[in-house]
Amino acid sequence: MALTPKQKKMAIWSVVVVAGAAFGFWKWLSGPKVPKEFGYGNGRVEATTVEILSKFSARIEAINAREGDMVTKGQVLVQLDTKELNAQLRAAQAEVDQQKQAKKSAKALVAQRKSELLLAKQTLARSKSLYVTKDISLKELQEDETALATAEATLAAAEADYVKSDASIEAAVAKADTIRVNLGESELMAPLDGRVLYRSREPGEVVNADSSILTVLDLTDVYLQFYLPTEKAGKVAIGAEARIVLDAYPDRPIPAKVTFVESRSQFTPKQVETQSERDKLMFRIKVSVDPDILKRNIDRVKTGLPGMAYVRLDDNAPWPAKLAVPADNEPRTNP
Repeated sequence: MALTPKQKKMAIWSVVVVAGAAFGFWKWLSGPKVPKEFGYGNGRVEATTVEILSKFSARIEAINAREGDMVTKGQVLVQLDTKELNAQLRAAQAEVDQQKQAKKSAKALVAQRKSELLLAKQTLARSKSLYVTKDISLKELQEDETALATAEATLAAAEADYVKSDASIEAAVAKADTIRVNLGESELMAPLDGRVLYRSREPGEVVNADSSILTVLDLTDVYLQFYLPTEKAGKVAIGAEARIVLDAYPDRPIPAKVTFVESRSQFTPKQVETQSERDKLMFRIKVSVDPDILKRNIDRVKTGLPGMAYVRLDDNAPWPAKLAVPADNEPRTNP
């Protein structure tokens, strides 16, 4: 049965896709030709990201950066509306003043209760003398004793209220201080030099506490992660020399160092019993670019670019010519 033009086109595309996949798989198997003293793997350039978050619920008044903008440490990136916070601060300060006034009243009440207690003691002493001479009844004496006990209890309550007034003042002051701190946090500043990766919000929007507004890339902490099998991963040392070669710049090796070796394998068979199965274990390796190089080329640094990472497993092995860099530890051209 003859194929329709549409079916022929689909068949051709299927052959192209299968051929492309087969070529890619063959290329992966063959890999780059490097000495056995080196390990290598592919990955993408990544950088540490920092989220610019709102500490409290507020309306965004202004955002001073867009995606792709370079920012410097201390630069004000976001301004949050502070009208509500200013009102809260005035109310909190009024509460502080009120609690201080309450303390003065409590102190005056303590003085009054002490005077009443002194009078109750004097009255009871006189009543005891009169009772001895039969000038007052037992009932009157007992009433004066009760009055003394009442005066003592009343004084104790007044003194307790006075002590509590200090705690009330401290609580009101702490509340006001918290609001002042939030006012200081209404200007969200860049914590480092970097580039804005994402802008998640826009001026006028209301954000909740811990809501992300901007995501900033730390362009001084750039790295590439890849995987090595057990045989090679076990020979990788922290601090070992490495190279990153980006697909976009295959002739520009970038010097780097190993900064992380995973302690556990990432790809593990269900049961590891034979040598061949142990060889399938893969460990994540992280190589980071020298921060000094990044600072000198910060405007050129990009993340997401695919490439290869090479790590030296033997400190005495010379780097292949295609991976060598000048003695000053700089790439042949800017990364």
